[in-house]
Amino acid sequence: MFHIESVFDDSQKYYESLERELMGLIEGEKNLIANLANISSWIYHAYPELNWSGFYLWNEEDQELVLGPFQGKPACIRIKATRGVCGAAYTKGETVRVEDVHAFPGHIACDAASLSELVVPLKKNGKVYGVLDLDSPKTNRFSANAEREFTRIMNKVSEKIF
Repeated sequence: MFHIESVFDDSQKYYESLERELMGLIEGEKNLIANLANISSWIYHAYPELNWSGFYLWNEEDQELVLGPFQGKPACIRIKATRGVCGAAYTKGETVRVEDVHAFPGHIACDAASLSELVVPLKKNGKVYGVLDLDSPKTNRFSANAEREFTRIMNKVSEKIF
């Protein structure tokens, strides 16, 4: 049914294609979980050298991030806003790119194979609803361009799904 056409090269053209594909996946679907499941799967398969792609959603009642749809090994279920890369991105409301997770104070090692991480907040009208978390078994996997482009794309996606 779906065919990933993008060939990764970290170019603007690649990210524009990824954006079109993701926006097409969520077009007309209102269920948050279904949309996040498809997005995490698409990124996991379309973006090379990942070992985890998924979401943590803010739980207002418990005041923590809770595991959402993902691709990869089982993960930490709950993350305090003060912990790890996900907590930092949520609290700051800004994308956090970590070239070497071992150098990040308080990094949460759900998968020992993860060496670099990119976490993008999911925001709408200034409110952060959760984060997209991408992990790689390769140090320095995520470029400054990837940081900019995933932030841009997820801002657009967040406006549609929240």
